[in-house]
Amino acid sequence: MKGYKFYRQKVIGNYIVDFYCPRAKLVIELDGGQHFMDEGIERDKERDRYLSSLGLKVLRFTDKEVINELSSVLEKIYENL
Repeated sequence: MKGYKFYRQKVIGNYIVDFYCPRAKLVIELDGGQHFMDEGIERDKERDRYLSSLGLKVLRFTDKEVINELSSVLEKIYENL
């Protein structure tokens, strides 16, 4: 996408992010059901704060968004590159 390279399952600090683009300083997370329970929500907030403190932007998409609205998901990623 736009010539940017993405890495899958990249370790950043104590976390493994779903996708990472170092050139754009962009992290993409795909969230399944466990992310919407209280514990998952808090873990994601903590993770996002940490990643943001490193100067990274985090985009989160639900699994359903990826399956049902892929073109919108790709457009949002494209806009953030």
